[in-house]
Amino acid sequence: MALQDNKSQRKWKNRTVTSSLEFALTGIVTAIKEERNLKSHLLSALIATTAGIFFDISATEWLFLFLAIFLVIALEIVNSAVENVVDLASEYHFSMLAKKAKDMSAGAVLVMSLYAVITGLIIFAPKLWALIF
Repeated sequence: MALQDNKSQRKWKNRTVTSSLEFALTGIVTAIKEERNLKSHLLSALIATTAGIFFDISATEWLFLFLAIFLVIALEIVNSAVENVVDLASEYHFSMLAKKAKDMSAGAVLVMSLYAVITGLIIFAPKLWALIF
């Protein structure tokens, strides 16, 4: 019986690194196509990256900027996955547990987004101030 279970598990596992990468990229593309908030985060990332180039920020500032950008994007994708799994598990019927799970997942994105905004302010506010005044 254990051997049979092992064979059925292998059907669902990625057989190669290439197939793992392909599935991961498919997930990213799906999220970009279907998730409105992810598109907003990507636009913000583009604006922040353009500002970083314009202001010629330091390597350390780039590190913190990209950390904030990639964490927000990654959490948004995880949030979308959580929402899809919760909808599937609850069969699209209201459940307080489903609501809690989705709200907490969205809350994680909000917390990370606040970190990204604070990081952006720390990096860009002094540069904007110097440019204006």
